[in-house]
Amino acid sequence: MRKLEMPSKRARCGTPSPPREHEGAEPEDDEDPQSWSPERLCTYLSHHGFSNPALLSRFRENKIRGSQLPHLNESLLEELGIRSLEDRQKMLDCIRKLNQNHDDAMKHETASVKMFEHLVNANGIETVMKKYGLIPEEDICFIKEQIAGPLDSTVENCSWPYKGRPEEKNFLYEIVANKRNGIDVDKWDYFARDCHHLGIQNNFDYKRFIKFARVCEVDKKKHICTRDKEVGNLYDMFHTRNCLHRRAYQHKVVNIIETMITEAFLKADPYIQIEGAEGKKYKLSTAIDDMEAYSKLTDNIFLEILHSSDPRLAEAREILHKVECRKLYKFVGETQPTGGKKIRMEEYDQLPKDVAASVPRGIALKAELKAEDFIVDVIDMDYGMKEKNPIDNVRFYCKSDRSKAVMITKDQVSQLLPEKFAEQLIRVYCKKTDKQSLDAASKYFVQWCMNKNFTKPQDGDVVAPTLTPMKASWNSQYGSQSPDCNREGSKARTKLFQN
Repeated sequence: MRKLEMPSKRARCGTPSPPREHEGAEPEDDEDPQSWSPERLCTYLSHHGFSNPALLSRFRENKIRGSQLPHLNESLLEELGIRSLEDRQKMLDCIRKLNQNHDDAMKHETASVKMFEHLVNANGIETVMKKYGLIPEEDICFIKEQIAGPLDSTVENCSWPYKGRPEEKNFLYEIVANKRNGIDVDKWDYFARDCHHLGIQNNFDYKRFIKFARVCEVDKKKHICTRDKEVGNLYDMFHTRNCLHRRAYQHKVVNIIETMITEAFLKADPYIQIEGAEGKKYKLSTAIDDMEAYSKLTDNIFLEILHSSDPRLAEAREILHKVECRKLYKFVGETQPTGGKKIRMEEYDQLPKDVAASVPRGIALKAELKAEDFIVDVIDMDYGMKEKNPIDNVRFYCKSDRSKAVMITKDQVSQLLPEKFAEQLIRVYCKKTDKQSLDAASKYFVQWCMNKNFTKPQDGDVVAPTLTPMKASWNSQYGSQSPDCNREGSKARTKLFQN
């Protein structure tokens, strides 16, 4: 069989994952599939029902990497030996779900680069750059790399994959979008803006960081380092980021409005036409392929659908009208997985069905709910580097020797810092908003949490008082607040006062 030739695609930038101790283990969720080697890809496929040794051997022989997954189609899969149409479709579904978690970031980076190219060409920026003594060939490349990292996937194994600046200037790639530890001016900008408008305290002092920043040599490369006494300031920065996500970006009401608008846009997608370059028409979902069309995607799209009279947009119009009138899908509750387990990406589609199947035991309900009545939102919260502590990738210098870079571990800073740097939140919403349905949805949700061994919802004892006592682990926490415990504490205090 001829060697398959598919266009290469750059892997997402980030800190390379360390080698796995067990080659046969399934790849972890935080690993970018775009960076998988042929062997890693085969390991994933074998864990998802594609364990035929001959098939996996053909994937290895053709050196099919994770970066080539988006380009696999039925024809290429047939050449790889998957003869059954059902099996080919099954593999394509598997690949689509695998990449779903990384698509948004990839599209964001790629679209940003394309938009920059469009702005340069549409406004004659190269001529202006030359006027100010810049070199467009180098500086435009440098700007793109600041946005998306290395642009050429063929140099991913080189010691220096960037082309905009030489290796001795590698610290310049830690200013705008710092792939090394996430400390960059992009964060400082939206911290200042959003904290100001939301009335949230910004505990990070970027001026102090800039004041104490120095370029030091770390492992024969130059990196931006800061003074050792600023380590607490950096922990405050990531804490501020987490607060903004909890109180604004991932707020329960913000998320459900975003979900409803997305739902409306998906229903309107086949009927919205946006003109791009050379008069070509695009849908909402495909406008990203043409920057002229993409630049026309403004808030006006929302109003265009909301005020349209086209009967084909009736469903989308109804959803947006609910958003306008604040008739939102109702928040039922929030929980978290326990024991270090997380809900995997391929399980997302099944979650509403699982909630609907969790019929409360021994309780008469006034409403019966189905899977389509529920929305389950899974949110990953972290300090920007999944489970890793980003400060572990920061280097500091001391007053006694300003040229020597050192690492400062968490236990050298404070005992009050977080033990974990990532968690997963699970929120459930109900599309039906009448009292009987919401009462039933709350009990469905509590029963689902019990079945899955998730944390007890904060209002669980209120909305389902007959259910929560049935799970022993949810009630053991009251031991420290029991009357017997309180009596013992009272005796101890009495004795203390007597002495």
